[in-house]
Amino acid sequence: MPKKEFELIQIFAGTILQAEMVKSLLLDAGIEAFLKDEHMGTWFPFQTAPGAAGSVKVVVSNLDYEKAKAVVDEYIKNINTSE
Repeated sequence: MPKKEFELIQIFAGTILQAEMVKSLLLDAGIEAFLKDEHMGTWFPFQTAPGAAGSVKVVVSNLDYEKAKAVVDEYIKNINTSE
């Protein structure tokens, strides 16, 4: 059986606060997660829209994608119902 290649996949994009929350939830679930473009989101937080230019991205390993997607989906569901 061939070994799967490791690559980073974007799982979430949003403001620096949202990205930090998602990263924390993923780490709590035992999933290694990293922030990408966090300096842009920190320098220009009011120009940051989820998924848009300037947003902070959360990336995970492709090997953890399915588990991470479930965590992110639950987070999005919770923030959408609390608004």
